[in-house]
Amino acid sequence: MPAVKALAAATSLVLLTLLPAAPARAADGTPCTFPSKPYTGRPWALQRVNLDALWARSTGRNVQVAVIDTGVDVRNPQLTEAVDASRGKNYLPPTNARGERTERGNASGTTDPVGHGTRVAGIIAARPAEGTGFVGLAPGATIIPIAQNNAEGDGTAASLATAIDYAVGAGADVINISQDTADAVAPDPRLEQAVARALARQVVVVASAGNDGLGGNAKPTYPASYEGVLAVASSDRNNERAPFSQSGDFVDVAAPGVDMVSTVPGGGHCSDNGTSFSAPYVAAVAALLKSAYPSWTAQEVVAQIEQTAERSIPGHDRLVGWGVVDPVKALTATDPSHPPRSPHPQQGPPPPKPPTISPLHLGESPEQRTTRLGTYVTIGGAVGAAALGGVAVAVRDGRRRRGVGR
Repeated sequence: MPAVKALAAATSLVLLTLLPAAPARAADGTPCTFPSKPYTGRPWALQRVNLDALWARSTGRNVQVAVIDTGVDVRNPQLTEAVDASRGKNYLPPTNARGERTERGNASGTTDPVGHGTRVAGIIAARPAEGTGFVGLAPGATIIPIAQNNAEGDGTAASLATAIDYAVGAGADVINISQDTADAVAPDPRLEQAVARALARQVVVVASAGNDGLGGNAKPTYPASYEGVLAVASSDRNNERAPFSQSGDFVDVAAPGVDMVSTVPGGGHCSDNGTSFSAPYVAAVAALLKSAYPSWTAQEVVAQIEQTAERSIPGHDRLVGWGVVDPVKALTATDPSHPPRSPHPQQGPPPPKPPTISPLHLGESPEQRTTRLGTYVTIGGAVGAAALGGVAVAVRDGRRRRGVGR
């Protein structure tokens, strides 16, 4: 990972923001409702992956992924069997810091008034279902739902730290955090310490890079900027940075984040944009690797994802990190006995070669002279034959006019 990831300094209370980049839409383009219409096709972010080849290696079975978000609604049929409700938790207080009643859902985190966490969870582990081509990238993984934020942003850095500690204690192998601090300042040091504890327990921590990237705006976000956290930016259909996606040296990889179809509360699907939905795409790949190679450390899982990402340059790019994640390559381009511990720039694609330009010859080469003379001979022969033919025709016509040959 880039060495520029900074450690945080202590500050006062910091609120957290959810990270969608635009209002969610149903399959027909209308505003998203709960429940919503099913999406019958295969979303583009899944079309770019050979799912059969991927799932032949791993489906994420026996891996626990904690989704620390707004809750996960288990009424959506594709999530009912994917979510472990017995380990769910809700850390939103009944009232917020302003004394107002908090929209928080139930105590187990298995309801989702916002729909954000339900979409995040679906991208990771939604089960296959008839009538839709949408499915989670790791459909064998199990989701641990942890509600910690809401549409009003009542989650704090301190409550996020508590949620991370709970996720580790509940047995999470991967933690997905699709939210960040509202200000570009280092948050409560308890958050940094909780992340460090999770990493020490070999938990892969994946976090969204942020959506404040329009106009080239770049600033550190937390927890994505912490050392050891896999920070995920958004890419578009061309494997380029989505305009809203935040850039910076702290970005590790990118993943699809535009028109991301996923599950919504009550059933059905909606499309959304944002690094919120890029992070779970990568968390799913981490779950697939954890399932296939359970002895790998968190650092090795992260390095494998970075090393196999599709790059436009050999090294690190502040726009998309080490590149756009390639799920199949991450699972297949492996050496189980020697997993990587950090990405290697020299193993990326070589710089593009300059175009080949033929040397300039001021004179004429022997080959060119032979070709030229041969052309002259051919043309001369054709002209001569045409001239002889013309003479013969003239003689014949003259004889006819004089009555010769009748």
